[in-house]
Amino acid sequence: MPPPFEHKAFHLALLPNIYFVKQLSTSAELPENVLSLLSGPGFFSITRTSEEISIVGEITDDPQIRSLSGGISDWRCIKIAGPMEFEITGVVCNFTTPLKTAGIPVYVVSTWNTDYVLVPKAKAEQAVEVLKTDGWCFTMAS
Repeated sequence: MPPPFEHKAFHLALLPNIYFVKQLSTSAELPENVLSLLSGPGFFSITRTSEEISIVGEITDDPQIRSLSGGISDWRCIKIAGPMEFEITGVVCNFTTPLKTAGIPVYVVSTWNTDYVLVPKAKAEQAVEVLKTDGWCFTMAS
């Protein structure tokens, strides 16, 4: 059962840009100036664990982004409007369950305010339709 749809924090938006996902080993050197990309426009995320480094971002004309986007680069992003309180549970589960049932892979990035769910570009329109059928409300789609 999805969250209360009438609450604007749970409205969805299919963002217009194309995204990349790149995985590096923990022994890999981060490309020079990669941290400077955090101060640029758009979506850019770096996560490091003891097992890997994951970089996710919007593909732009920036040469640094172009050099990074050599990973898997045909993703679209569905943003849950947010902000959401930490006490709310099951949002990602409720969001991804209908996508799982439809065979649509996801890559999730969470922030303090909300969640961003990347789906393969070729399946983005199908993902929107699956989520609408499940009762989710889109405030913007492209």
